[in-house]
Amino acid sequence: MQLSSRFANATPFLRVDHPLSDDQIRSVAPSIFAEEKHQSRSDRYTYIPTGEVLGALRKEGFQPFMVCQTRVRDSGKREHTKHMLRLRHAAQINGAEANEIILLNSHDGTSSYQMLAGMFRFVCSNGLVCGDTVADLRIPHKGDVIGHVIEGAYDVLDGFELVRERQEGMRAITLDHGESEVFACVFRAKLDTDSAANWTVIPAQPGHGFHGKLDAYFAPS
Repeated sequence: MQLSSRFANATPFLRVDHPLSDDQIRSVAPSIFAEEKHQSRSDRYTYIPTGEVLGALRKEGFQPFMVCQTRVRDSGKREHTKHMLRLRHAAQINGAEANEIILLNSHDGTSSYQMLAGMFRFVCSNGLVCGDTVADLRIPHKGDVIGHVIEGAYDVLDGFELVRERQEGMRAITLDHGESEVFACVFRAKLDTDSAANWTVIPAQPGHGFHGKLDAYFAPS
């Protein structure tokens, strides 16, 4: 999974090992709680309320643990500029396995609305993870899109349930020695040809690495 937007290394951010409160989020990214689009936007621009989406995901058990917002030269856009949230179930924020949702949005035209979701498992002490992408939703700020935003959120939640069922089915399968060797050979061949798509090492700096390909989001501007 990969966002269509990046954040510079100097981007203000906050990452904690527990659910963030609204006050903590607002201290870093006030634009998340903007109540309308920026005045520079035309009538054709549709305002998509990040705060309301956050509230709906909280009701489904997903809690924000990381937030960031781009720096702006025009202080008048600070309340509306591009922002990002990462959410997990509270019990999974520091767990070995995690369902994660990433929200990216803005109210000044600097980003489309994006919701990415995946299931990740930490498999090695050096930070190696494997993951399955559940959803990649991208919606432009045009027309009557609120219904698509709501529908997309529920599709993400349904996707998590489907992947969970498949994982449980795979865990129930026991391989004998010969089958294990065949599986390992096939997996190694796949890893050699397409490793970047599914594996990565999370950078050591807290908050400056995301699972899967998400470590690329904080790139030098």
